[in-house]
Amino acid sequence: MTAFNDELDARGLNCPLPILRTKKSMNGMAAGDVLKVIATDPGSVKDMEAYAKQTGHDLIESQDDGGEFTFYIKKN
Repeated sequence: MTAFNDELDARGLNCPLPILRTKKSMNGMAAGDVLKVIATDPGSVKDMEAYAKQTGHDLIESQDDGGEFTFYIKKN
């Protein structure tokens, strides 16, 4: 299990809300902090990858647990 500093529950939210809430949470974090995001929107998989690439943050882990997606994003 990956250590994290904050957690965002985005279950039940559809695109673009998981990404918008992720961005808002990341803005309040310090460099090196890790955000755990839990989402149920299948589109969030590609969205989180694109978000990390565009912002320079590290998507350090991504899991699919039967339609519930968990992401660990490290702020740079």
